[in-house]
Amino acid sequence: MGIWYLLLIVGLCWAQYNPNTLLGRTSVVHLFAWRWADVALECERYLAPHGFGAVQISPSNENVISDRWQPWWEGYQPISYKLCTRSGNETEFRDLVTRCNNVGVRIYVDAVVNHMCGSGGGSGTHSTCGSYFNAGTRDFPAVPYSGWDFNDGKCKTGSGEIENYGDMYQVRDCRLSGLLDLALEKDYVRSKVAEYMNHLIDIGVAGFRIDAAKHMWPGDIKAFLDKLKDLNTQWFSAGTKPFIYQEVIDLGGEPITGSQYFGNGRVTEFKYGAKLGTVIRKWNGEKMAYLKNWGEGWGFVPSDRALVFVDNHDNQRGHGAGGASILTFWDARLYKMAVGFMLAHPYGFTRVMSSFRWPRYFVDGQDVNDWVGPPSNSDGSTKPVTINADTTCGNDWVCEHRWRQIRNMVIFRNVVDGQPFSNWWDNGSNQVAFGRGNKGFIVFNNDDWAMDVNLQTGLPAGTYCDVISGEKEDNRCTGSQVYVSGDGMANFQISNHAEDPFMAIHVNAKL
Repeated sequence: MGIWYLLLIVGLCWAQYNPNTLLGRTSVVHLFAWRWADVALECERYLAPHGFGAVQISPSNENVISDRWQPWWEGYQPISYKLCTRSGNETEFRDLVTRCNNVGVRIYVDAVVNHMCGSGGGSGTHSTCGSYFNAGTRDFPAVPYSGWDFNDGKCKTGSGEIENYGDMYQVRDCRLSGLLDLALEKDYVRSKVAEYMNHLIDIGVAGFRIDAAKHMWPGDIKAFLDKLKDLNTQWFSAGTKPFIYQEVIDLGGEPITGSQYFGNGRVTEFKYGAKLGTVIRKWNGEKMAYLKNWGEGWGFVPSDRALVFVDNHDNQRGHGAGGASILTFWDARLYKMAVGFMLAHPYGFTRVMSSFRWPRYFVDGQDVNDWVGPPSNSDGSTKPVTINADTTCGNDWVCEHRWRQIRNMVIFRNVVDGQPFSNWWDNGSNQVAFGRGNKGFIVFNNDDWAMDVNLQTGLPAGTYCDVISGEKEDNRCTGSQVYVSGDGMANFQISNHAEDPFMAIHVNAKL
């Protein structure tokens, strides 16, 4: 009995780090600000057939409506835990979770539980479900929360705001950008948060992104997570815990670190996109050759505690962390290389971004339109995601996850899952290559000259389709072909002027 008890405890300890995706599905896509009806359709028509494991959706609970222009950040200013937002109502939410689960695509909810709306949010019913609130008196009767449930008395700064990120007490007890900070040390508040999250678990969600986790004490997060139920047994085996990943911006140099949150689940590794962007852009003397020890060797959190991404909804707008080095869809050629590298490399659990276009307008280096919300109709309702004949998206939805190069690398990651990082090669500059055991191989040319090299791929002999320039279709390649000889060697020729200066092959794309 002793060993079984030990295994049970170990299993429970690992539970919140497991993404709860189907076996062989290894990535999550963030469908930022999508309507629930469109997420459900995308699970069925695209995500499941192409091996995506899960979707991170936008916050699902009622939020403030700040003005008729409805900026995207309104979704991060809660009014209650009722399930109605610009993305849809509770009926549509339930439909989305059911339909995605039924095709094996899991749903992670972006849980905004550190705070309510901004202190200047006013009073009235200007909220997505029409619930009354009064920010000035800290009155949120639809939860209900009152003045007793906030940290106003606990914060020691004169303004009540975070003034110094070098002081962990301020960062966790004071207001972040004016947002009313919940007193999560109170069991009542913890219970209300857990009640909301358990409602979502009952509906069938598989996990949560914990927004602004850095601004909560790790012990307070643990306290409400300990109140959570196991996942719904309609889709998950009995005893399955929700997957947890916490938004902790830790670029170093502050008292709050990602490692303080490992006891609760994974953390968002913001250094990943910031550093990879610097390397791919070749800034500060960085070279792709230096990526040989990518991962923990670069000072990142352990792989099994990391949620990684090239960009997210904040830092693609210059918010959050990473600064100007962050690569986004606006830098498409370099962005595809960065996402390709991320999806080929074994480090971390990978998240792909899916964005909407907005009218960027820079004044003194700042995008003054960084607030603009999702594509909308004149009445403020979010526009549907339309699909063009070439499978791209319309209505200003970018749909990076549908770009051939990114979709095919999501599949590559599934194919090579569990295989070791192997056969690294570099030219001392920005031409690099590596394999994943005997299942896949990827090659990059980010130098300013052509590449023509013979490399050890570690793959079985045969003709492979490059999945960047095309794919395998009806036993032929729609893009370039790569010939691997009996000794595993192959020749790769990549022009520095190529639309996509990288190539990838895997055993499921072999003729």
